[in-house]
Amino acid sequence: MVVDSAWALPVLFFGVLAAAEQTGMVADYSAAQQGAGLAVAVLLPLLMVFRRRRPDVTTAVAVALGLGQVAARIDPGASSIAYLVFAYTGAAFGRPWTSRVALVASLVAGPLTVWRLVPSYDGPNDTFLRRLLLAALMTTPFVLCWAWGRLTRVRRAYLVELEDRASRLERERDAQAQVAVAAERARIARELHDVVAHNVSVMIVQADGAAYVMDSSPKQAKEALNTIASTGRQALAEMRRLLGVLRTADTTGEYVPQPGVEELPDLLEQVRTAGLPVEFSATGEVRELPRGLELTVYRIVQEALTNVRKHGGPDASAKVAVDFRDGDLEVLVEDDGRGSTREQLTAGGADGLGHGLIGMRERVGMVSGSLDVGPRPGGGFRIRAVLPLKVSK
Repeated sequence: MVVDSAWALPVLFFGVLAAAEQTGMVADYSAAQQGAGLAVAVLLPLLMVFRRRRPDVTTAVAVALGLGQVAARIDPGASSIAYLVFAYTGAAFGRPWTSRVALVASLVAGPLTVWRLVPSYDGPNDTFLRRLLLAALMTTPFVLCWAWGRLTRVRRAYLVELEDRASRLERERDAQAQVAVAAERARIARELHDVVAHNVSVMIVQADGAAYVMDSSPKQAKEALNTIASTGRQALAEMRRLLGVLRTADTTGEYVPQPGVEELPDLLEQVRTAGLPVEFSATGEVRELPRGLELTVYRIVQEALTNVRKHGGPDASAKVAVDFRDGDLEVLVEDDGRGSTREQLTAGGADGLGHGLIGMRERVGMVSGSLDVGPRPGGGFRIRAVLPLKVSK
C-alpha cells in the first residue's frame, strides 16, 4: 500500500513521544490502562501515515479510539495532536459523512473530556460555568482544525472547477475554430464553383463558336478567341485571389473577390457575347447595399445565367430583374429554354447538376433570405430570391 511518505518522520517522532508519555504514567494508570494507552500511541501514528490514502477509514478509527480513551478514563496527552489532525483530515479529504462525523466528534471532544477526565473539586471555584468554559476551550482547537479542513476542501473544489472550466473553454474554442474552418472552406468552395463554372462555360461556348466559323469567318473566330483569352485571364486572376486566402490568413480581405451589383452590366455583356440574349431591368429606389449582400446578388445572377447556358438549349434567352423594395430586395432570373426539372437540379447528380443551386441556397440563407427555384409555366426555368434589407433611418 502506498503511504504518505512526507509524514513518516514526524509521525515516528510523535509515536515515540506518545509511547514515552504513556509508559511514564505507571502511578496514574492500571496495567490495562497502560496497555490500552500504548496501543493507542502506536495506532494513531500508523493512521496518520495512511490518512491521505484512506481518509474515511482512518478518521472513523481515530474517532473510535478517542471515544475509547475517554470511556476508559485515559488522558490523551500527546495523542490530542493526532486527533486535531484527523479533524482536519475528515473535513478536507473525507466523504460528506466523514466530514459530519469529524465535526460532531470535534464538538463533543471538550465536554466529554471535562466530564470523564477532569476531576470535580468541592469549593467555590468548582462551578458549572468554570467547567463549561474549560469544555469550550478544549473544543475550540478541534473546531478550528475542522473549519480549516473544510476551507481546504472548498478551495480545492474551486480550483478543480476552474481547471474544468478552462478545459471546457479550450474544447469550445477548438470546436469553434473547426466550425470556422469548415465555414471558410464552404465559402471558398462556393466561390470556386461560381468563378470556374461561369468563366469556363463562357470559354467553351466561345471555343465552339470559333471552331464553327474558323473557315467561313476568320474575323469572328478571332473575336471569339480574344474573348476566350480575356475570360481565362479573369478566371485565373480570381483563382489566384482564392488561393491567396488559403495561403495567407492575414490578407483575406485583399484576396477574396468581391464583385457587386455595379458589376452586373459587365457580367450581362459577357453573357451576351457568349451568345445568350439577356434582358435586364431594375425597379425601385436603387440604394447602396452591404458588400456581402451585393456579392450574393451578383453570384445568384451569375449562377442562374450559367445554368441557362448549360441547360437552356441553343435558342434560349433570359431576363434578369432586380426590384428594390422597402424592406427587401428581389432578384428574379427567368429563361425560356428547355431547362432541367427541379428534381434534377436539386439532386446533384454525377454530372454536377445541383451544386450551383446548393451554393445559391447557402448564400441566401447566410443573409436570412428565401429562394424559390423551379420550372416556369409555359416552359423554361425561374429563380427568385428575396433578400432582406436593413433600412437606415
